[in-house]
Amino acid sequence: MTSEINFEQRQPIVAVLGHVDHGKTSILDHIRSLGVDSQSSVMAREAGGITQHIGATEIPSELLNDVCGDLLGGKKFNSPGLLFIDTPGHHSFTALRSRGGALADIAILVIDVLEGCQPQTLESIRILKQQKTPFVLALNKIDRIHGWECKFNRSTANSMKNQSKESLALFEQKFWELVGKLSEHGFNVDLYSKISDFTDTIAAVPCSAKEGEGIQDLLAITVGLAERFLGDRLKDVHGEAEGTILELKDEQGLGKTLDLILYKGTLSKGDEILLVSQEGPFWSHIKGMFSPRGMSEMRDAGDRWDNVETARAAGGIKINGPNFDKVLVGTTLRVFSKDDAAILQKVQKLTTDIARANADGKMERVSDMKHQRTIVLEEITSEAFERFKSAKMESKISVQLEEEGVVIKSDTLGGLEALAFELDKINVPIRSATIGEVKKKDIRAAEISANPLHCAILSFNTSISKEAADALDKSKNIKLIEGQVIYHILEKFEEWMEIRQRELAESKREDLVHPGKIKLLKDHIFRRNNPAVVGIRVLGGRIKVGQKLLKLDGKKVGQIRSIRIGDDSMKEAENGQEVALAIKGVTIGRQVDEEDILLVDIPSSHASKLQQMDLSASENQILQELIEIHRISDHFWGR
Repeated sequence: MTSEINFEQRQPIVAVLGHVDHGKTSILDHIRSLGVDSQSSVMAREAGGITQHIGATEIPSELLNDVCGDLLGGKKFNSPGLLFIDTPGHHSFTALRSRGGALADIAILVIDVLEGCQPQTLESIRILKQQKTPFVLALNKIDRIHGWECKFNRSTANSMKNQSKESLALFEQKFWELVGKLSEHGFNVDLYSKISDFTDTIAAVPCSAKEGEGIQDLLAITVGLAERFLGDRLKDVHGEAEGTILELKDEQGLGKTLDLILYKGTLSKGDEILLVSQEGPFWSHIKGMFSPRGMSEMRDAGDRWDNVETARAAGGIKINGPNFDKVLVGTTLRVFSKDDAAILQKVQKLTTDIARANADGKMERVSDMKHQRTIVLEEITSEAFERFKSAKMESKISVQLEEEGVVIKSDTLGGLEALAFELDKINVPIRSATIGEVKKKDIRAAEISANPLHCAILSFNTSISKEAADALDKSKNIKLIEGQVIYHILEKFEEWMEIRQRELAESKREDLVHPGKIKLLKDHIFRRNNPAVVGIRVLGGRIKVGQKLLKLDGKKVGQIRSIRIGDDSMKEAENGQEVALAIKGVTIGRQVDEEDILLVDIPSSHASKLQQMDLSASENQILQELIEIHRISDHFWGR
């Protein structure tokens, strides 16, 4: 740390990761509340209280030096500030968190001190190890330790000197449990105040985002480690820019805009930029560029944006320009010199022309254009061409598609991959996965699913076009499930599948003759024939109008013509009911008598299907009786 800010280095990018509800956004909310230009809680406006998109917040060096003054001993931070990336914490956001992790110079891994390591904590560690990103542990929610007393803006070191023995003992127990768990993954962890060598030990900072205790320690350790160990990396402020696109928006007066994190180089109005769409990379340029004012959070800045000509890494920037509506959110913006851009555009055109000529069988022309492309490629540096190839790779959505499956939609690439990740865990295949609003072709894709349980569109954070809405109204079999929180969408989908499965099973049941058993009641003969009318009790299963009846000896004895209770006609009667039956084709006293037991006769093909279904206990028992009766004369009946 020095006494002057070095503007020849960029501010460190800090990713905030951790398990859902462990307090990631709460920590950033508290940091924002420390400044004069602080903004109200982003978390309160997030759907379901969970950060669904990567957000970015810049914390200027003036605020860092002011808040951390007690710990700095008169020194000042060397960096222009900190750029925080707040990543989604719900376990489905694997891909989106990975993108945030890849951007970060250093990370804060937030852990609820009482809950310890959870599945997403371990996944965050995996991401950090994979990206080789150094990190600090924020042991949040120490205010929940029994008897712990917090004071606003007090340092952790001072706080721990003023706690009861009982509270410290409980903290020590939870802390060493966490240390043991992280050691299993190859990490040495200790309290930051006890570490002399930060190269081989992870610093842990107890804190409370709710009460504001220990936050200054967390900030001081984070920026101090970044400046000490990442000096060379932070000097990448000049040259051709690169940034990660966070959101595509439609804003009044500006048209389509892109919110992005600029993590490398310098970006200016008029720059030639290579963007990524679902069809591949395409060229555009920057018409306007805007920076969030003060400490406004990018997702929540409203109209708090300043018009700027140039921006240097690292920072959150909004830009507008032509054809931005095609951009695939979550991909990289790359700036190229005008010369490199012109050469690469020529290479793209030649590649397209070669494909067309090849399809038309014009092989001589193909050979000539390939030769031209080779000559053109010699004019460009290998670095520029590798950046171009990286853009081509980014256009490929990493979602496994099948011939049969559901349709999924999202507003971002990360959201789409996250939804696919969750569906894979419950073995639901995906037919189509695309970015943007639900369109008519999505309705058509869902309609052609052979499996009725796949006739669904799962839409995360997207709208539906009017044309698609009209098509959906006309299609009774398609289910559109929308939502701003992925696990809510999945809950709705699983609930719909359960209901749909019951409907399909019931539909099959209605088409089959089901087991039923009745007893003719004594002294309840109202007519002996043409048709016979007699009082009966349903002993098991159910009976319906039109069903044929069978005696226990296998003889067929008529067909149910009507079912009545008093003056009321019924289509069916269930177990335990006493009703009057009109039976066609039988005479009481000849084929049947009072107190006889009769069964509903079931076709052999129905019996084989019924044996695969979830029948009641009484239905199963009656079905077995029928099988025994029929197999006396037909060994293969019901098989």
